[in-house]
Amino acid sequence: MSPSETPWVADPKPRDIATFGAVELDVTSLSRSVAFWTDVIGLTIRAETGDGAELGTAAQTLVILHEVAHAGFQQRHSGLYHLAVHAPTEPDFARILLRLIRANWPISPTDHIMSKAIYLLDPDGITVEITLETPERFSRFVFDDTMPYALDINGNRSSGRDRLDVRAVLETLTDDDTTRPVPDGTRIGHVHLYVGDLQAAFDYYKLFGFNEATWAPRFHMGDLGGGGAFNHRIAVNTWQGIGAPPSPEGTARMRNFTIRFDTHELLDHALGNLGPLTETPDGYLTRDPSGNSILLPHV
Repeated sequence: MSPSETPWVADPKPRDIATFGAVELDVTSLSRSVAFWTDVIGLTIRAETGDGAELGTAAQTLVILHEVAHAGFQQRHSGLYHLAVHAPTEPDFARILLRLIRANWPISPTDHIMSKAIYLLDPDGITVEITLETPERFSRFVFDDTMPYALDINGNRSSGRDRLDVRAVLETLTDDDTTRPVPDGTRIGHVHLYVGDLQAAFDYYKLFGFNEATWAPRFHMGDLGGGGAFNHRIAVNTWQGIGAPPSPEGTARMRNFTIRFDTHELLDHALGNLGPLTETPDGYLTRDPSGNSILLPHV
């Protein structure tokens, strides 16, 4: 039976059941994409091969690039809607924002109440979100017969998609140095996926142990949390069309993303729920019902 349509409510428990590792992307030009992630976003090159590169912080790889695509990102397919790079503090978020402004990169700064966000496209048209988690400002989402809206902790109503107060964010900076890379603690904090079957995708990610945060089939989307205060870790939607096929090989797209469990018990529980998987030297590979690939590293 389909779950009932429910509001998004922040979970008070502080710890997530899992974290995200690297997101792997197929791109058309390695040099151009590396320049985007380093010069525009502020990641550091951690490793390079002939047709690939790993980028992230000094301590952790966040994005892995593969120069294998011959065409840019294609609409009307299942796959990645966006990957989200989460900044650890508001000044860190503001520094990335200032980098983007100075690079004259087109951006959409958005206030979701539960988070502050900057949306932009990489050189191949893949959507990237820069995120600052702000669950302390948020009460819940409400779904009526028209459009959903957000309530803050004081009961004030917002669309949840209002324009971000850029000036206020930049005022949190104590200096304007945009040459330093993003700090440790910057991480992949959530992924949002295009899928072909909303119910099947939503049920599938619950098998990992993610909890229902929002189920809104009227708006063709669902959202799952990991048990932490920021209850938004994997979102799925059918905005590219019901039954949308996977992104074609040879186009810019997500190759896979990584869900990391920190205990054997949590990993074994997920593996037992998911059924047959492919074991690799790096962990276990599985695919959701729309063909999105997920790596579960060994613990």
